[in-house]
Amino acid sequence: MMNNGVMTAHRTEELEPSSVLSELAQRIATKTAQVGVIGLGYVGLPLAVEFANVGFSVTGFELDAERAQQVNAGRSYILDVTDASLASLRHSGRLAAVGEYDRLAAMDCILICVPTPLGKARDPNISFILSGATAIAERLRPGQLVILESTTYPGTTNEVILPLLQRSGLEVGREFCLAFSPERIDPGNVQYPLRKIPKVVGGITPACQQLAIQLYRQILQHVVPVSSTKVAEMVKLLENTFRAVNIGLANELALLCDKFGVDSWEVIEAAKTKPFGFMAFYPGPGIGGHCIPKDPMYLAWKARCHGFQPRFIELADQINRQMPHYVVEKISQALNRHKKPINGSHIFLIGLTYKKDVNDTRESPAFEVAQELSARGARLSYFDPYVPSALLNGAASRSVPVTAERLQESDCVVILSNHSQVDYDLVLEQAAVVVDTRHHYSPAQRADGRVVGL
Repeated sequence: MMNNGVMTAHRTEELEPSSVLSELAQRIATKTAQVGVIGLGYVGLPLAVEFANVGFSVTGFELDAERAQQVNAGRSYILDVTDASLASLRHSGRLAAVGEYDRLAAMDCILICVPTPLGKARDPNISFILSGATAIAERLRPGQLVILESTTYPGTTNEVILPLLQRSGLEVGREFCLAFSPERIDPGNVQYPLRKIPKVVGGITPACQQLAIQLYRQILQHVVPVSSTKVAEMVKLLENTFRAVNIGLANELALLCDKFGVDSWEVIEAAKTKPFGFMAFYPGPGIGGHCIPKDPMYLAWKARCHGFQPRFIELADQINRQMPHYVVEKISQALNRHKKPINGSHIFLIGLTYKKDVNDTRESPAFEVAQELSARGARLSYFDPYVPSALLNGAASRSVPVTAERLQESDCVVILSNHSQVDYDLVLEQAAVVVDTRHHYSPAQRADGRVVGL
């Protein structure tokens, strides 16, 4: 059922008219509530900007001093947030960044948007969540709403965060509220900006859910309530596990089609003409970004804690993680056809970010490709308009332009991210060998054998 942009699954209970939570609801409705966002990264900064844009006073809690300084100077480091919008909000006084947690006590609504990486054993590392939640717990007061947005394993909000906050002696659902709402931001996606992406919300109590829904309604077109925080946590893991497993299938298809001498992209393009029962996923050099490589492992870890072996998830992870090595083998084969080894060859990499037209290098498979190439003795250079400098296997390197001279002196050009700011006609004209991991070139353009795809 839809009600004023909110998809409702059940009726929520009314807040007590004289309670501190009722007063908070009024402040949210009038946009006089103070909103705090812990972590101003790819999730937190766009969220802070959206709340400030509609009139809330927003404080970003960012322990990275350089990031906090950039926000306060009106300079954005996130492609989805423009310098102009950030500068305008700073000028109006509706958005500020601080580098310590003392002002958390003054916040009415606090959203935790911090990274949740994997540990060395590929198990969950929720230390950033714990740090933020502990800071809140030390300052928690009646009438505050706390929402966790960071992706995590099912049970974190109820089993880890709630006990921390309850140390204050305050009662959840009556004196303070706690909810989980998974972030769904897709960096660089202009078709689905933040305000157009439906928001899943699960509360510890009905009152918690009601307040969280009311807050998100101020900036989003649709809100989707679910019955618990654990369901909301599971929703996010399912979304990205679905993608990881299907990308794994596409990557395995590419490996199989290579054995058959069949173009896997042609197979996928033909299959997706079926109007039902098929969704196209494509092979690539590996998976990257903060979510898809990591989130399925959070789910797999939690599954093993319950004695369940998540075989599909683990198999997809194995396939996806071997793709950088497969790309290097493709490069080796392409060079061998020209009687050249990887050792000593000059290899020019196009694109280091994990996907097209974003400035996010987190978990990008390009760095694994570069590491293995370097270990085999290749001389590397790269172009990426979003990454002016980078460490390639520990060596400092800077982006260099895609010129005819650069292409001619390279033994092999490898397209790892097909950014729009590349003259691909020039690459095709001047490069001796091209390994195209993103299927930029058509079968006709690959006909002479100089361009090798996955």
